[in-house]
Amino acid sequence: MMHTVYTVIAGLVVFGIVVFVHEMGHYLAARWRGVQVDVFSIGFGPALTSWQDRVGTKWQISLLPLGGYVKLHGFEKHPDAPAEEGDENAFNRKSVLSRALVTVAGPVFNFLLTIILFAVLLSCFGKPEAKPDIGSLAANGAASRAGLKLGDEITKLDGHRILSIGDIQTQVAAHPGAVMQVSVMREGKELELPVTLDRLTQDGHEVGRLGVGFMLKHGAPLPVYKAIPAAFGQTWDMCANMLEGIWQIVSGQRSAKQLSGTIGIIHMSGQAVDYGVASAVGFVALLSLNLGLINLFPVPMLDGGHLLFYACEAVLGRPLSERTQGYALQFGLLLVVALFVFSTVNDLRGLGVFHWLFAHGG
Repeated sequence: MMHTVYTVIAGLVVFGIVVFVHEMGHYLAARWRGVQVDVFSIGFGPALTSWQDRVGTKWQISLLPLGGYVKLHGFEKHPDAPAEEGDENAFNRKSVLSRALVTVAGPVFNFLLTIILFAVLLSCFGKPEAKPDIGSLAANGAASRAGLKLGDEITKLDGHRILSIGDIQTQVAAHPGAVMQVSVMREGKELELPVTLDRLTQDGHEVGRLGVGFMLKHGAPLPVYKAIPAAFGQTWDMCANMLEGIWQIVSGQRSAKQLSGTIGIIHMSGQAVDYGVASAVGFVALLSLNLGLINLFPVPMLDGGHLLFYACEAVLGRPLSERTQGYALQFGLLLVVALFVFSTVNDLRGLGVFHWLFAHGG
């Protein structure tokens, strides 16, 4: 029980750090462009405590610690709305460029946090290279029974190129007992072997198991002047892998059950903290990168959706009508809520909640 509480608290702290950095990007950009920030909230819901600074921003810690927000003066108003007293510092009175800079600053700060943390990891610990080469085989495990051997390099699962070690683990875990076509490189030749995955009960639900251990090679710590460009490169590669993974889910090449929501992220954050400082720092970097990248998607309600509005305004020479923006925002809200509900169901299923309810129901 205490470990569960510790995991939740650690997860909330990790999640809170990433969201705080994102909102701080919006806040600092707003101050730079002369936009009044009414509220900077850590968490949602009623304020537990609050204070006001000398420029009129109310800082607060709220009841529900699942993120946070920055309330910009005039953000909800249309750029063509009639001017009111005190609107000189309102968001909707600023130029398209200023509004775009304030909006994009949140994701940019997430990318910067990722780069900084990757640079710290590379400078302090070196680059751990987990290779998809089989370093160990479980006795009578799925891989061993199918004829996989030590040194085999796993290249594809069911015909789809793997993106990382984590990608292998995620896909295998999602298909307990399934027959999976595993492609490997062995002595310069590519082989494809059918593997019947084992079933393993974990936290009250079944997951798939391949029964292999992968080779891990630790590189030497890099000097700072090499760690920084390497961190940029690692961030770029991770972005490419994330986009490819999302496309594979959208195009039906892999199961949407792999999507995680807030509950899953908090759970994984707590687990990452359990594995030590390097693991926790690396997870914060990946979570920050995810938040920054997803927020740039051109979906109304996200930063990318607002940037799309400003791009249209810049091209047309006038903002989109309130009606058009209203319909777009309603669609975006429905989409975000649907994704939240779907990912939350995935998280609860992954944690074995439904299994527990069915087992103890009635």
